[in-house]
Amino acid sequence: MKPFRFLAAALGALAFAGSARAEVPVYGYSVVKTHPHDPGAFTEGLFYLNGALYESTGLEGKSDIRKVQLATGKVLQRRPIAAKYFGEGIIGWKGKLVELTWKNEVGFTYDLSTFKPKGQFRYEGEGWALTTDGKRIIMSDGTSQLRFLDPETLAETGRLDVTINGRPLGAINELEWVKGEVFANIWQTNYIVRIDPANGKVTGVIDLTPMVNAELAKGARIDVLNGIAYDAAHDRLFVTGKLWPDLYEIKLTGPTPGVTVK
Repeated sequence: MKPFRFLAAALGALAFAGSARAEVPVYGYSVVKTHPHDPGAFTEGLFYLNGALYESTGLEGKSDIRKVQLATGKVLQRRPIAAKYFGEGIIGWKGKLVELTWKNEVGFTYDLSTFKPKGQFRYEGEGWALTTDGKRIIMSDGTSQLRFLDPETLAETGRLDVTINGRPLGAINELEWVKGEVFANIWQTNYIVRIDPANGKVTGVIDLTPMVNAELAKGARIDVLNGIAYDAAHDRLFVTGKLWPDLYEIKLTGPTPGVTVK
């Protein structure tokens, strides 16, 4: 079997070997459709709901939350965030939009329909991304842990260590709940990992390197892969990146024969 040592360079400690470790399968993808995406959007959070995309963008002085038309990429609704905040992940919950900020240890809630502010909440450490399993809100903070939040009070209720072949996997970024798994971008890589929410184990790796290379070949001044959204009603998976001019609807392929993560 050919080992896929994809995070060795990025994180410095995840080049695994030895037959005693289980091998994690690597998946490819096919592009179903390409949609326009605002190349000025420094994408931090992304989710799909009722026919539209909801997106949050980062950078101090440029952060906002927005509702976006999928087919055209047109911003239908937008609310800027105060300049002192670096906007991060978002999720919708029962008519509310919940947003994190990066280093301010404060998050905000808004009315999902109007984007009118409703309140704020506190947390320790950094805020990176949010998703939900329908019962809990799941948060990443840039470490190898996922946090669970009570969706009504937004208080932390627990944490889960994420591992790949028994080793911690850090830099967990944008999140999406897909068919009972947590899909997560790994910051500064071209990969999405599939995480079992019961035990934190990475069960698969999705290699999006050809997609990143295609964006670079267009001459686009792009930043890292980041942004996952899932339309459960129509089984559609969307991915994009920071400052990307495209948002891709994809189908997973594989696992790739003979390619695994050790």
